[in-house]
This record gives sequence, C-alpha cells and structure tokens, in this order.
Amino acid sequence: MKPLLAEEQDGITLQDLGRASVQIIHDIKNQLNGLKLYATFLRKRMEQIEQAVEEQETVTKLIAGLDRAASDLTVLVQYGRPLQLKKQQGIDIQKLMRSVAGTLTTGTDCAGLSIDSEAIPLIGEFDPSALTDALKAIANGALKTQSRDSSVPIQVTLQQEIAEGQATAIIEWQPVNFSNDNPFRSFNGSEAIRMSLAARIIEAHGGSVEYQRAILRIRLPLTD
Repeated sequence: MKPLLAEEQDGITLQDLGRASVQIIHDIKNQLNGLKLYATFLRKRMEQIEQAVEEQETVTKLIAGLDRAASDLTVLVQYGRPLQLKKQQGIDIQKLMRSVAGTLTTGTDCAGLSIDSEAIPLIGEFDPSALTDALKAIANGALKTQSRDSSVPIQVTLQQEIAEGQATAIIEWQPVNFSNDNPFRSFNGSEAIRMSLAARIIEAHGGSVEYQRAILRIRLPLTD
C-alpha cells in the first residue's frame, strides 16, 4: 500500500500538470491565431493580384482548418478550468433550445432536427450562456450520429416531470447511435470532449445526463 503522503503528492502533481497543460494549450492557440492572421493577409494579397482560384481555395481551407484547431483548443482550455457559472433566475430552457436549433438549422425540422415541446415554459435558475453551449454541443453530437442518407430527423423532445414536489425539465434526442456506451465520457476526439464538457455544465446546474437505448437524455431542475 502506498503511503498517504505519496498519494497526496500524486494529487498535487496531477493538479500542476493540469494547470501547465492548460497554459501550453493556450499558448498553442495564440500561435494558431497568428498563423491565421498571416494566412488571411496572404489570401487578400492573392485576391488583389488575381492569383489562381485553386490557390485561393487552398488558403481558404487552411484558414478553416486553423479555425477548427483553435476551436478545439478552446474546448480543452475550458475543460481544464473550473466551471464558474453565472446563474440567472427566470431562464426558459425551451427558448434556449429553440435558439440553439436556430443556429444549427433554418427550421425546426431542417438538417435532420425536429423539436417537440410542451406549451408550458420550463423555467429555472441557469447560466444561459453556459447552458446554451452545452445544449448546442449535445445537439451537434446527436446530429453527427445521423446517417447522411437518413430521411428521419432527430427528434428533440422537451417536457416537464414533477416528482415529490420537484419540477424537472427533461430533454431527449432520438434516435441517436453512438459507438460507445457513454458518449458523455468517451474523450475520443474533440466532439467527445465537447460532449463531456456539456455534461459537466449540466451536472453543475444540479442536473444529470445519460445515454440509453438510442436516446440522449438530460434532466435539469426547475424553479417555477
């Protein structure tokens, strides 16, 4: 059995490693932003001198790749730092979910997404920005499981459940098909890390997440 002191030292080492990793990731992101700045300047110069369209497209793809890499690093930094929620009263989950759907599609049943919700508002005390990010990450994760040739949209259902005097909002995405038993804890790529970060945000609000029988389900406590 390892001495208690050794276990405590291991914990301190892991914390130090975590803080160092976050700083390194932050520095790499700054370098990527610098590369994007130079690439954007190069594209503008190429447009002015009417450089070949193929070469302009190559630079455009380079910029898009740098954007994706910087976005992934931002998620890693967010995951490595403690959550600091700024909760507000009177936040309606239905409005947040419809706002998320609006950023992903041009309609409630376009691009494989359909929303079905109860007429009553689902009000609680939440950090609207953090919760919106979490809902968007989960919705994106669900959409990425959909087959390209599928004509069946992913159904997003919002409803209220009352048990022992406590009202709870339940949001479900179905059908979804993840390759692992717990997409909220897989860490297999940037999308999985986004899903894991979304789970942390939901749980920090007193909620829960689960994946069972082709259904993603989250629960959040309501106040009104």
